[in-house]
This record gives sequence, structure tokens and C-alpha cells, in this order.
Amino acid sequence: MPELVVVTREGAEKTLDAVEGVSIMEVIRDNGIDELLALCGGCCSCATCHVHVEPSFMDKLPAMTADESDLLDGSAHRDAYSRLSCQVTMTDALAGMRVVIAAED
Repeated sequence: MPELVVVTREGAEKTLDAVEGVSIMEVIRDNGIDELLALCGGCCSCATCHVHVEPSFMDKLPAMTADESDLLDGSAHRDAYSRLSCQVTMTDALAGMRVVIAAED
């Protein structure tokens, strides 16, 4: 089972067990980290599940869709490592990946 390392807005680091095939958003939400709002439930329509991905894992992620990019454009906290956690599915290749929950807009 791959692990996902999540850093909260307060800087607390938590290592979570992640089931392969589940979105990063679901892993974070299902482990009780409530600051990741995910208001749309993973439909890629709100950007409240914005995270910053560890740079060394960026090339292992699926390509960003135009919809995801458009939603992230509305965030003052977007950077080169921004992704919507609902759009990234956990795989063994992502084991040990570290994500930081983005500041709230």
C-alpha cells in the first residue's frame, strides 16, 4: 500500500496509507484532515482541494487538463507545483510523495 505524506497549513506532517486507484483528495479527506475542503466532492469544479506537490514527483503525475488549469488560475497561491488533489490518483509510482495543502483563497 503506497503512503502519502501530507503537510497541513499549520505545518504538521502526517504519513497516510493510500489505496491505489483512489484520488489524493479522498486519501486526505478520509484520514480526517478537514482543512482540505473539497467542496465539489472531486468533480473538478471548485479548486478547494488545491495542493503543492513535491517537485520530484511532478513528472510522475498525469497531465493537467485545461479545466484543472483554469480552476487553479483563480488561486492566488498557484505555483509550478500546484495540482487539484481530486485529479491525481494514487499509484505505487507515487508512494512516498509529499504534498502541502495550499493556503485558502
